[in-house]
Amino acid sequence: MEHEAEVVGVGAGSAPGGDVPAVVLSVRDEYVPIFVSGDQARSIGTVLEGEPFDRPLTHDLLVEILTEFGGAIDRVRIDDLADGTFYAKVDAERYESGEPERFVFDARPSDALALAVRVECPIVVSEEVIDEAGRPPDSIRFGDGRRDDP
Repeated sequence: MEHEAEVVGVGAGSAPGGDVPAVVLSVRDEYVPIFVSGDQARSIGTVLEGEPFDRPLTHDLLVEILTEFGGAIDRVRIDDLADGTFYAKVDAERYESGEPERFVFDARPSDALALAVRVECPIVVSEEVIDEAGRPPDSIRFGDGRRDDP
């Protein structure tokens, strides 16, 4: 079973080597933190904050190319978690002669989420991933010290 999620913030999580950027998803009354690189965190955060870049970032470019070739991203899925690594898929389609042609692409969750926030498509997370990685909302602190939505 899949559950629709929402990106509620980008922050940092504590790890043995120091703070690590994380994207926090709200799904099924839980938070799912997904650790990402600093560049990916900035790419997602700038869209969430509405901060434009002078030039397109890689994710902006990919969306523009896909659109120019008649494609669209339908949704992204965070569908697996193995040995601490999240896995994702991007569901896309394009129309040729009025008929849809569907595609599924493997992706890093950070790339899938960066695309999803740009095109405002659904984000879904598998029940198994939520069961393994979900955290109660009061266990996540955001940058301002609050334990609720940023």
